[in-house]
Amino acid sequence: MKPIAPGTVIFHRHRGYGVITTVNLMTGWIAARFGSETRTLDLNLSSDEIQHADGEPILFRRAPPDPMPHVRLMAMVRELHRAGYQRLYLYSWPKPSGLHWRWHLFTGPRHWMERPWREGWYGSGAEYNFNPVMGWGDAPGASTEALVHALAQFDPAGMAQALGRDEDHTLWFQKVCEALLPDYTFSLGAANGRLGEMPSSLPIIPVRRGVPEYSGPALPWPPGWANLWGGMHLASTTATLLPSQKAGPISKRSVVP
Repeated sequence: MKPIAPGTVIFHRHRGYGVITTVNLMTGWIAARFGSETRTLDLNLSSDEIQHADGEPILFRRAPPDPMPHVRLMAMVRELHRAGYQRLYLYSWPKPSGLHWRWHLFTGPRHWMERPWREGWYGSGAEYNFNPVMGWGDAPGASTEALVHALAQFDPAGMAQALGRDEDHTLWFQKVCEALLPDYTFSLGAANGRLGEMPSSLPIIPVRRGVPEYSGPALPWPPGWANLWGGMHLASTTATLLPSQKAGPISKRSVVP
């Protein structure tokens, strides 16, 4: 089945050809324009018999997709580590509301608290719910290999920063992936425990509804993580590290030191 996203041309037996404007794969509803630039029509992918422009039916999977992209990101980072890009790191943490989880890929030196912000290399589950792409030209549902190629084409300079060895972190990340994929991801924010205390082991989060709470072995924090804090408040500190809005390509936050 072809992926669908805003901009996809569709065909409806009563309305004719139209263009998707928004997609919510959590509920199976889309909004589309049919001739009018100002009016959209809400359609259900399960029951409204929508087709691609070439006539291929759009068959909506009733089982809801992952509402967060972290498992796909973990698989991609693991593959890049195997290819020699070991200086690529994944930082994930909850939004203050607790409703969604953020993610941030960064490269170069492993400075967890001084991470370079490159445009397209960070996002949130709140955005992914309605537009299930990472933001570097990838297609919805793209495979791990496709994500790697899309990121390399989108920002080759950023990828060059990831080339190099970090054996301690790569070994840790490999063990975390073996324990968690495909149903769980990790948080580097204080998701468990009281505010101001760092949990003794890595907080684990299911990536979709219906998945039981993680019951596997306790996983350690990444190498060097525990030495960063020295009494600092983990949750309140990490909450201040996200820019108030996405930075543009020429923003200071987008420049790799």
